[in-house]
Amino acid sequence: MKLVQAAGLAPALLSPRRLSAYRRWSLWALLIALVAALLVTLVWLAGRYEASQVQSKLERDTADALSDIRSALTRNVQLLQALQAAHPNRSAWNAEVARLLREHREWVRIEWRNSELETVAFVDSPLRAPVFERLGRANAHADVVLACANGRRVSGPAYSSSYFVPQLDGLGLEVMELCLPQVTAGKLNGYLVATYSLSEILAGLVGPQLMRSQEISFTEADGTRLALHGAARRGTRVFTSQQLLDLPGNTMVLRMDSWRGAPDLFPNVLTALVTAMSIALVSVLVLLGKDMRRRLRAEQDLADALAFRKAMEDSLVTGLRARDLQGRITYVNPAFCQMVGFSPEELLGNTAPAPYWPPELAGEYQKRQEVRLTAGQAPPREGYESVFMRKDGSRFPVLIIEAPLINHHGVQTGWMSAFLDISEQRRVEELSRASQERLQATARLATIGEMASLLSHELNQPLAAISSYATGSINLLKSQMAVHATTGSEVDAAPDIVQAMRRIAEQAERAGKVIKSVHDFVRRRDKEREPVRPEALLEAIMPLVSLQARKLGVRVETRLKHGLPAVVCDRTMVEQVLLNLARNAMQAMDQAHLTAPSVLIEVRRAGGAPGAQGAPGKNWLEFSVADVGPGIPEEVKQRLFTPFFTTKEEGMGLGLSLCRTVVEQHGGFLAYEPNRPQGTIFKFTLPVE
Repeated sequence: MKLVQAAGLAPALLSPRRLSAYRRWSLWALLIALVAALLVTLVWLAGRYEASQVQSKLERDTADALSDIRSALTRNVQLLQALQAAHPNRSAWNAEVARLLREHREWVRIEWRNSELETVAFVDSPLRAPVFERLGRANAHADVVLACANGRRVSGPAYSSSYFVPQLDGLGLEVMELCLPQVTAGKLNGYLVATYSLSEILAGLVGPQLMRSQEISFTEADGTRLALHGAARRGTRVFTSQQLLDLPGNTMVLRMDSWRGAPDLFPNVLTALVTAMSIALVSVLVLLGKDMRRRLRAEQDLADALAFRKAMEDSLVTGLRARDLQGRITYVNPAFCQMVGFSPEELLGNTAPAPYWPPELAGEYQKRQEVRLTAGQAPPREGYESVFMRKDGSRFPVLIIEAPLINHHGVQTGWMSAFLDISEQRRVEELSRASQERLQATARLATIGEMASLLSHELNQPLAAISSYATGSINLLKSQMAVHATTGSEVDAAPDIVQAMRRIAEQAERAGKVIKSVHDFVRRRDKEREPVRPEALLEAIMPLVSLQARKLGVRVETRLKHGLPAVVCDRTMVEQVLLNLARNAMQAMDQAHLTAPSVLIEVRRAGGAPGAQGAPGKNWLEFSVADVGPGIPEEVKQRLFTPFFTTKEEGMGLGLSLCRTVVEQHGGFLAYEPNRPQGTIFKFTLPVE
């Protein structure tokens, strides 16, 4: 098609046959371009490959040369150590050193120095003129001192940095010093100092097979040549390899240059390329035919899949909507259009605000969509509820389930949403809830009525008897006073009054028993007290306390000494007291928005419970819950334990009142005090077993 447009022909004016011919010619042109590019690439790759082979061989040669130098230097150190191991005299030492210098050209001088670095004996190499004859040995004393100091510190051989020594013939020599400390039984006896010639190291310690076609040299890190060996021929291209020679106290770079030129292109490479080109041409033709047949089958399968998907989407009652990453609607199914009352043409391409959003909620939905599109945060898998507006303006609730829309490359391109109209479900739930509330209200009224009837029926007789006996007692007292006033004599009515008062007490006790029986009926249980370890009380509440602490970000710490005795209590009620105090502490810190909230629950012995009832010598355990919250205001302290008084929005005001009641029923005392420097401590006591 591009070739047709370039020729100035309109594709619509061409016949299908000519259009097909142009397509084939386009494929052939593409094929020729592919083969030409393949040929050029292969030639280039062949040259690169042969150059890499040359460079790889040079790298291996450099590594071998470096290995040879390291091995030779190690053997030389061993020879010097053996020289001093036999403790020779000076004449024998001179003879042995002269022999070593004749066998090792890399050494130009060997010295025997005492522990003060003073020269005891030295021998120059017989193979050349003395190296230090022109300037003397004193100029290199600083390098020797530094090398020996390093050797003494590492307890082994150490090398100095290389330096240049001028010669009598006007030339010069780059040398370095090796210092080997001589230590016997931990005592320093002296040093052996050997002077190396860098050029002789290259000439004598590197294998001759590595020097035939390469130039080898020592250089510093900045590229300055120190020593060179081998006559290099400069070619059209020079290959270079460098590796680091790291010696104790000295570091140099070993460099090797090869003078071979870049590889040439040989005829066998061209033959191989032509063969590969022919094979590639035939392969492309075969693959092209297969690709056309596969494309036709794929198009047919795609058409069938699209038809199947459309039939499936049309049969769904769940609304589907797709949006891109910019929030534009790219797809809606018929069920969604029927749900909101808009046609696909009215919805596709729309961005926020959507036409089915209620105007009063459009701002909230806009923010939610911006967060979803910018942050890419996936909604909960179970979905979330929202409210949509139909085209006629009516509102209806929907359940929205969203998931990322991923293409075949694994890249997110938008969001796919499924919508369920839950109007009928909400109506059924509302009817069920209303029915449940009516049933609960009826049950409560019935229970209250039953209790009221029971109390009125049972209390009627004892209260009436109490009233009668009280009236009779009053009449007896009045008659006694009247007789005494008229006759002046006293009438003994005390037995009757005592009997009436006894009857009043019996009926009052009966009324109390009636109330207690109704109370026990409501409670449905009356658990007796038992000995409980304080560890068991804390272990029972810690799961609930930890759950609340994780939710509010509070650190909870328990402090409990081992060996504390058990307390006698109603376990369930005391656990509820501890749990209530811990929750109050965490909620108080949460309302204050503290950065590091913490709660300390502590159990310890108490000498006595202030205000507690019981024997004076009774033992007690003190339970305390401390927080680091804002504390209790003065206006709240006066009504803190008042029933139905609360500072919480959803509280009933019965928690602390019930806690104090429970503690006092056990004979203990509940109190609070400020926590220094910040917060509040609630304490209560319980009797031990």
